[in-house]
Amino acid sequence: MKAPAPDGRPLPAWLGMGPALGLWRLAGRAALDLAARGLTLATAESLSGGWLSAALTSVQGSSGYFMAGIAAYSNEAKMDLLGVAREALEAHGAVSWQVAEQMALGARKAARASIGLSTTGVAGPDGGSAEKPVGLVFVAAADGRRAESRGITLPGDRLEVSIAAAGAALDFLSGFLSGGHPRARGTT
Repeated sequence: MKAPAPDGRPLPAWLGMGPALGLWRLAGRAALDLAARGLTLATAESLSGGWLSAALTSVQGSSGYFMAGIAAYSNEAKMDLLGVAREALEAHGAVSWQVAEQMALGARKAARASIGLSTTGVAGPDGGSAEKPVGLVFVAAADGRRAESRGITLPGDRLEVSIAAAGAALDFLSGFLSGGHPRARGTT
């Protein structure tokens, strides 16, 4: 058996390799960070489609910090469930830092959570463009004082990009909680 997760969970055999392993470990770290600060979390997922919520709720005691997860894949769902402005979708597209931040704000508000965390992007294999290629992902976090986002480009097939996007959101959350992320919204 490999090393346990940061929260002490033993590693299940089926997680021994692949992108889900990193996601599972990041969820354990997020659980510790949120619990230590007495914060609650809600998620808004587009391209990750529930991977983020599933990873977070795999941690024992997640009911103490996880409020709700919304998989808002369509633009209509982003507007209706999360309050994303139609103008933001029309001006910037669903795959943008503007929409990612509005999704995080909307999740936080809808679930009455301390923090909202979101993912949006192009998982592929179709849907990419020169401006927004397959693998482009925006993650965002919002609390009562600020909203921050980050754009990244992730390699892999559709499943790998989706799982890696959830992991990128959890990694971003860690920096957001510690105040370590700059407000730069470009892609890396």
